Amino acid sequence: MIKTKDYIKKALDDLAFKQPTEVQEKVIPLARNKKDVIGCSQTGSGKTHAFLIPIFEQLDTDLHDLQVMITAPTRELAMQIHQVAKHIASFHSEHIDIRLFVGGSDRLKEINRLKKSQPMIAIGTPGKLRDLAVEERVLDAYKTKVLVIDEADMALDTGFLDDIDLVAGLMNKDLQMMVFSATIPEKLRPFLRKYMSRPEEIFIKPKELSSLNIEHIFMPIKSKEKEQVLVELTKVLNPFVALIFCNTKETVDEVTNLLYQQGLNVAKMHGDISPRERKRLMNDISKATYQYIVASDMASRGIDIDGVSHVINYELPKDMEFYVHRTGRTGRASYQGVAISLYTTDDEAYLDFLEEKGINIAYKDLKNGQLVEKRERKGRVKREKVTAGFNVHTLNVKKKKKVKPGYKKRYAKEVERKKKKALRKRHK
Repeated sequence: MIKTKDYIKKALDDLAFKQPTEVQEKVIPLARNKKDVIGCSQTGSGKTHAFLIPIFEQLDTDLHDLQVMITAPTRELAMQIHQVAKHIASFHSEHIDIRLFVGGSDRLKEINRLKKSQPMIAIGTPGKLRDLAVEERVLDAYKTKVLVIDEADMALDTGFLDDIDLVAGLMNKDLQMMVFSATIPEKLRPFLRKYMSRPEEIFIKPKELSSLNIEHIFMPIKSKEKEQVLVELTKVLNPFVALIFCNTKETVDEVTNLLYQQGLNVAKMHGDISPRERKRLMNDISKATYQYIVASDMASRGIDIDGVSHVINYELPKDMEFYVHRTGRTGRASYQGVAISLYTTDDEAYLDFLEEKGINIAYKDLKNGQLVEKRERKGRVKREKVTAGFNVHTLNVKKKKKVKPGYKKRYAKEVERKKKKALRKRHK
């Protein structure tokens, strides 16, 4: 158990914390010593408590002024951090002023309140914090002692890093900064060098997918069958909560409508949903209102949803790292999780890559209302290694099929023959 102040310990006991996670063990001692920290760890590693515990330990509860600012790239993630912070603060004998600043709130009310008093901890999205600190000058960023940037790589991807840059530019040089990210892209480095003084870098190696409590199932499909297969799959499964991932918000909309027409309790999560709707959605999700949640990667990143029993990749992510993020949403704690991915013959090299990473993939088909195991998938990709200097590159080369003349005509005749045979059976 983490040795800390009594009220923080009570908060951790309330959550039944037994042992700190790896990221907590490494970050907390450094943060206590007011070191700048760059923490690279995956979603669900416990990093929120890793930065909140030392923040509350150093918080001067007699100083009713802004001391800490925490920024997150999405409203949902900011709301999630706010909930965790409020939980810890609730065990203190006195009120700790923690305020959430995200889009969709009453801006004029926030401005007037900030003119009267400052929060001790401000948590918000980059655009909102910029509006209040830089544009309106009502949030006293210059008084901040600790700045936390969560999901920094996502802030970079969504263009929010410029907003954070403007807010951080108002702060003192002796500021303590903690930056957390799933990855540290090279484009992020100039920003880190600008504001951080000899930061301690912590890299928490992602858990091997093969060691997680997840069954990885891959189902072969033809692209035109995708919607039909998904509908049939929902009839076979009975998930507590299933997260269905798509690569675009357009596909998220299409899949949500498809499942809604099947009479399923389904919600969608992507970047175009209004702030008010997103707030209502997250509240409903926390109450387990929906059995299916269709999401894009960017909208769901960094958000923990309790009780995810199944993850379904309606579309395989283009980036291998997102496969890790997606499937890691299930199989938490001691629970068994199931990750089901729909794939076509174009994805053979992708599957080879996953298997080389040590993931034990079960290939299954839907037959008679059940998921049945296939002996082996067809179309494995031949892999050839080419050495160039000191670098070894892996090329994916598909074996070319020998095509006999007139195969298209014969194929068309065979299809027609099978159709006629099926019609004769139907009329018997």
